Amino acid sequence: MRTTHPTALVVRGGWEGHRPIETTDVFIPFLKSNGYTVRVSESTDVYADPDLMADTDLIVQCVTMSEATAEQVSGLASAVAAGTGFTGWHGGAADSFRASADYLHLVGGQFAAHPAKEPALRRGTAADSFLPHTVQITPLGREHPVTAGIEDFTLDTEQYWVLHDDLIDVLATTTHPVRPWHPWQRPVTSPAVWARHWGAGRILITTPGHDVSVLENPNVTTIVRRGMLWASRTASAS
Repeated sequence: MRTTHPTALVVRGGWEGHRPIETTDVFIPFLKSNGYTVRVSESTDVYADPDLMADTDLIVQCVTMSEATAEQVSGLASAVAAGTGFTGWHGGAADSFRASADYLHLVGGQFAAHPAKEPALRRGTAADSFLPHTVQITPLGREHPVTAGIEDFTLDTEQYWVLHDDLIDVLATTTHPVRPWHPWQRPVTSPAVWARHWGAGRILITTPGHDVSVLENPNVTTIVRRGMLWASRTASAS
């Protein structure tokens, strides 16, 4: 039986380097303040529970790498196709379940790399891949409710290189320049924020979000928050 309030399911885990607990905790109060009943799961087992999925309006996932069974991914995809919203950021959504082609088919984009600084500046830490870059709002993004009114902005963090299909609606991009120590020979533009319709459901992926400090950038915070509301069944049912 469906509840009277919208329900959000926060699924978190996987690689600890992306701080799945700390980063999702940033947004749980926002969901509650918008009337959501919030459930939290530390396991993707919940995706294989059809009753729970049917009673979920929004899934917020932060599970980097890790593994999900075919049954779990099928349950997730079926729920989204039936109207459950799905959203997440960075590796928690764009680099989850690398061995699952069905998950990649669902979200439409997969992390491939985050290019690093020149070799002489690397120190063997995560900051080796922190590069200043610009997130550019696309013409579509300037009209879309998730990104409307947001101007291009800069970050100094991991810049995701994403492999993707053309079913996604790209709301923002970032361009990897040509640098002497990298092997590519022309600039490469990747989606940084994208929306996707899947059956009756909506998906919103934001690639910035390596840690709490990035998610607390006002532009990133706004995109993630709006993305939750936009993707939710309460919006997509209309």
